[in-house]
Amino acid sequence: MSSPLRIAVLASGRGSNLQALLAARDAGALPVEFVAVASDKPTAGALALAEAAGIPRLVLKPKDYASRRAFDLDLFARLRDIGADLVVLAGFMRILDGEALHPWVGRMINIHPSLLPKYRGLHTHRRALEAGDLEHGASVHYVTAELDGGPVIAQARIGIETGDDEQRLAGRLLAYEHRLLPAVVRLIAAGRLAFTAPDGVSLDGARLAVPLELRGDELVR
Repeated sequence: MSSPLRIAVLASGRGSNLQALLAARDAGALPVEFVAVASDKPTAGALALAEAAGIPRLVLKPKDYASRRAFDLDLFARLRDIGADLVVLAGFMRILDGEALHPWVGRMINIHPSLLPKYRGLHTHRRALEAGDLEHGASVHYVTAELDGGPVIAQARIGIETGDDEQRLAGRLLAYEHRLLPAVVRLIAAGRLAFTAPDGVSLDGARLAVPLELRGDELVR
């Protein structure tokens, strides 16, 4: 791309995945421009990270809107006006209206703490443990109207260890999330990764049969 990819990050919580993206940018490993960090929670830690990094902040309170759809339409209109090329959901704890997000399909990604299509929604670590799974992981996928159902771009996998509880498993996985998300954004920023309608992902023009896998800090087929 002739100019850096313009990214807006949406987060409801502490913003650890935002911090990972900022660290990758500051290390020279992620040639992007952060144009906004938006949140539905005025006290979100992600907003403090944005302020410290000099990134414009956007706070919208759901209670100020007549409906979820009205909130989402306003949010995405603002991101459009800011000039975002890519929207990254990094712990944004809202179900998005399908009509509102439709213009962004192919330009919006989400990181989710499970090996999709397993365990869409909440409490993914608990559900993996209760199922007796031998491995767990995180996925980055394109966002569509189906909750956690868009095409999966890449995944990171870890084994479930004896003694893992929900908190310990989540903590071990987080370090992999912090490598997975920047690696995906790096490929998008390089123009190598694309959404292939209606439900696929292509890398360097070739459709992926299975998601990419994280190896170290890189993604491999």
